[in-house]
Amino acid sequence: MSDTTSADGGNDSTTPVISVRPITLAAPDRGQDLQVRVTAPTTGHNLPVVVFSGGMAATMDDYAPLVGFWAARGFVVVQPTHLDSLGLLPDDPRTPLIWRIRTDDLTGILDQLGTIEAGVPGLAGRIDHDRIAVAGHSWGAQTASTLAGARVVDADGIPGESMSDSRVKAAVLLCLPGTGGADLSPLAVQYFPFMSPDFAELKTPSLIVAGDHDQSPLTVRGPDWFTDGYRLSSGATDLLTLFGAEHVLGGILGSNDTRTTDESPERVAVVQHVTLAYLRTALGLDNDAWPTARRSLAAAVDALGRIDSK
Repeated sequence: MSDTTSADGGNDSTTPVISVRPITLAAPDRGQDLQVRVTAPTTGHNLPVVVFSGGMAATMDDYAPLVGFWAARGFVVVQPTHLDSLGLLPDDPRTPLIWRIRTDDLTGILDQLGTIEAGVPGLAGRIDHDRIAVAGHSWGAQTASTLAGARVVDADGIPGESMSDSRVKAAVLLCLPGTGGADLSPLAVQYFPFMSPDFAELKTPSLIVAGDHDQSPLTVRGPDWFTDGYRLSSGATDLLTLFGAEHVLGGILGSNDTRTTDESPERVAVVQHVTLAYLRTALGLDNDAWPTARRSLAAAVDALGRIDSK
């Protein structure tokens, strides 16, 4: 295997990866320390970082098809296990603020990148702290979007404080929940009232990924709900729509995950390659990667999706 997958490599070679778990990060206001998994190439320097937030009940051990793919091509991927994946009880005083604690988890990772580097054998000194992206799936996409500038609308209909982070240069938001209010189902109103985003300040360059068969129990609308972030923000300039895809986009949680209702290795491959190309261009690693991916998908016979840009 090639060892030329550092950020300045500019090719599609792969390298072996190392994955270390758990690395424990201090989180004094969280009630318990934050544990993360780090997956990184064994070689290369100036490696960009992706901080990945999983969906409800997902842990740092999920999303191997994406995490391993990105890491083998030169990215350091950090995955937290959020409190909602640890059996947080409804009467726990942290529960009403779990959406905010999730955002603090990602910010805490950025604050402690040095600890993360030191915790992975051979990684110290190889991370590029100026090339950082966030990514997430479902609820994790909402979490990641707050660092890109999205805000949560409060009970009075007013967007809350900004939690955007200038260290984040790009975002990949997979199945990003759409607007709240009248668009939420009774289930969502009862259990997930914070799924009420305002996208006006989402200005960080972002790729939205949605499935055109993703019918969520959280909304009274159809699959187009998951494209609101693209329509309503200035930062989300690109949208990948996957044909026939449901909420797990063909199996991005893992090939054996029972939550996958639309299993398709081919669809997962599209997500892998398109997101990699977007990250490489958005982080300034390869200006041709994203335009090439767009042209390739548009020219494909029986394409599994389409890319819209604005």
